Amino acid sequence: MTNTNSNTLPSTPSPLWGGRFTEAISEVAHRFSSGIEYDSKLWREDIRGSIAHARMLGSQSIISKEEAAAIVAGLEVIASEVERDEFQFDDSMEDVHLAIEQRLTEKIGAAGGKLHTGRSRNDQIGTDERLYLKSAVPELAENISEVIGALLEKAEEYSDAIMPGYTHLQRAQPVLLSHHLLAYVEMLARDGERLDDLLRRVDRSPLGAAAFAGTSYPIDREMTARELGFGRVGRNSIDAVSDRDYLIELTSACSIIMMHLSRMAEELILWSTREFGFVTMSDKVTTGSSIMPQKRNPDMAELIRGKVGRVYGALIALLTMMKGLPLAYNRDMQEDKPPMFEALETTGDSLEMMAVVLRETTFNRERMEAAVRGGDLMATELADYLARKGLPFREAHHIAGQIVASAEARTMNLDAMPLQDYRAFSELFEADIFEYLDPWRSVREKKSIGSTNPEMVREAVRAAVGTHHAG
Repeated sequence: MTNTNSNTLPSTPSPLWGGRFTEAISEVAHRFSSGIEYDSKLWREDIRGSIAHARMLGSQSIISKEEAAAIVAGLEVIASEVERDEFQFDDSMEDVHLAIEQRLTEKIGAAGGKLHTGRSRNDQIGTDERLYLKSAVPELAENISEVIGALLEKAEEYSDAIMPGYTHLQRAQPVLLSHHLLAYVEMLARDGERLDDLLRRVDRSPLGAAAFAGTSYPIDREMTARELGFGRVGRNSIDAVSDRDYLIELTSACSIIMMHLSRMAEELILWSTREFGFVTMSDKVTTGSSIMPQKRNPDMAELIRGKVGRVYGALIALLTMMKGLPLAYNRDMQEDKPPMFEALETTGDSLEMMAVVLRETTFNRERMEAAVRGGDLMATELADYLARKGLPFREAHHIAGQIVASAEARTMNLDAMPLQDYRAFSELFEADIFEYLDPWRSVREKKSIGSTNPEMVREAVRAAVGTHHAG
């Protein structure tokens, strides 16, 4: 067998860092270390950063204005070539930075080699990633907004629907469906806040930090930051090139978003079963079985639930990559781009899909209300009834539990028990107890802020709709 470790790449252009080397890198080492598959996705940002850097070099007379103009023009041509697929990135290239610079030198000659004055690939990649996030994160926020919009549409459409609320996946107390849906609106709103907060820390330019110690050239970091739309520059050159907190924050925020989507997906999956029968998802978001003709499988919701693992994996990959990494830049950090793209793409796709799933879902009002009225869902109302009559709540709770056990033994709903049976447990029970066993009365009687009281829920929906439209 041929030992591929000794094979070299004679046709590959000499790397720009190769001055002190006498041999070319081996083929297997080149293949193993190439990052072009992922960082080529950042070509727009890389060219933007290079244009800003070139203009600054010319403005500071580090290179001539003519050279700066030639570099900018050349980079703009390269951008057009990439857009038209006339210049393509391939596996022979080490990374997007060197690929673009080599192409620039081919086009404009020696002036292209002056572009890298006063900077390094270390500050380039940090700049590229931050520029990418400054556009990608707001797009993710728009995806969140779409899901919130779908939830609010359903909350308004089903404002008259009541359902069992659950704890421990056991029926607990009646709530409005709208109230339940608004819980997810709150979660997603916090997700949006996290993304907004993340952008404040992304908005720091590392360009000009060079390899890690800064540069002796009289560069103007504020100028390049302004041109690229950054609000500030990174204050420490070592941190500027070795920081990946912003990607860890991104994947953390995406993980929380996906966790919220997974909870929502799980409930929709459960509610679509015959056992629940609370929802029906349309043919547009379900699939059938290759062997069982009757099946309507909630595959889109299941895939959302399943894709959470990808985003969690992205977060763990970044945390593990950075764990124990000494300052400043290390090649390990090349592995930051796959999890960044994975988290953004998977989360964005899942949010887009969830908005469609919600809009293609109908809720069964009758089935949900029947579930509310069946069994012992109103047991808390029994305890509250006795407490209002002056009985200590703990004693009232105990009596209510005894009544539930008695009804359960007789397979009887609480509202079907005769008054005399109630009075056998406590003489405080009177004929009005049956009014308290009405689930609609139960939700109307809730008075605390943020509760399932219908008027409060309607106001919460109106406020959320107003905020959503204003956003």
